Amino acid sequence: MEALLALPPDIPVAAACRALGASRATLYRLTGRPAIPKPRPTPHRALRDDERAHVLEVLHSPEHVDRTPREVAAALLSVGVYLCSVRTMYRLLAASAEVRERRRGHVAGHHAMPSLVATAPNQVWTWDITKVPGLERGVFFFVYVLLDLFSRYVVGWLASDRESAENAVRLVEETVHVHGIEPGALTLHSDRGSPMTAGSMTQLLATLSIERSLSRPRVSNDNPFVESHFKTAKYQPHYPGRFCSLLHVRGYFGTFLDWYNGEHHHEGLAMFTPGDVFHDRVTEVAAVRQAALDAAFAARPERFVGGRPVVRLPPARVHINSPEPGEVAAPNAPTDAGAP
Repeated sequence: MEALLALPPDIPVAAACRALGASRATLYRLTGRPAIPKPRPTPHRALRDDERAHVLEVLHSPEHVDRTPREVAAALLSVGVYLCSVRTMYRLLAASAEVRERRRGHVAGHHAMPSLVATAPNQVWTWDITKVPGLERGVFFFVYVLLDLFSRYVVGWLASDRESAENAVRLVEETVHVHGIEPGALTLHSDRGSPMTAGSMTQLLATLSIERSLSRPRVSNDNPFVESHFKTAKYQPHYPGRFCSLLHVRGYFGTFLDWYNGEHHHEGLAMFTPGDVFHDRVTEVAAVRQAALDAAFAARPERFVGGRPVVRLPPARVHINSPEPGEVAAPNAPTDAGAP
């Protein structure tokens, strides 16, 4: 390598490297000398300049300007004319920067990040559909769940052997009627599945004056509360894993949802149950808890190194995608409403 580094400029590098069994790339890397490519000789088969100009003239002609080179070549052959190969036509067009994708492909749309906040029950509902397996391979059942954002209370649900907009519309319509939701008072948030964006669902929400909010495509964090709810349902010790029938699905989820609403002490609700928050029992339950803590503190204050314990309360505001500091997301503010 030292001999190569001291190579006189009049000795060809390639010949010296071959003689010494060294790599030209290594030499260039060590010396910082750029590799100078040899000029490519013009093939004897290449078109002459006048022939190239004639091919471009034909490609630019009104008859062929909107055709692909394959179509042009076929059309010319059909009338007994051969100019050059299709690949040569492409090379000539590429040299003139005239080759591009002309088909109208999918145009990625911009989807705004949903930002919702609830300060009381029945301001924002979030919903989704989960799939649970049957005993046979390829057999599934579908569980639809409507969750109140503020309280995590399941306001409505149904189980079916198919996923459809018809089921979703029926569930939303019946649940709104059961809870007496006034027009304009509710925002319904979901992902962009076909039942959520179906025309029948859009029409129902317009009829009931319910604002629709949609997650961004492929962003599961835009609908986190109902996703977390489904995980809770499927991680229960008595979750069967597979269901033998639709009746089995309804039996399990009916029992689970009764427990979830009325007995599940939710960590996100300061260990109150969704039913406590939804039915406004927080003050009553908190008073009982505080009395128990006060009695324990009075009996053994040394056990409470931080002083008198105070009952934690559920959050006063619950967000999906909390707004930036200084911004306030108004309840029921529509996000990407009406966009599929």
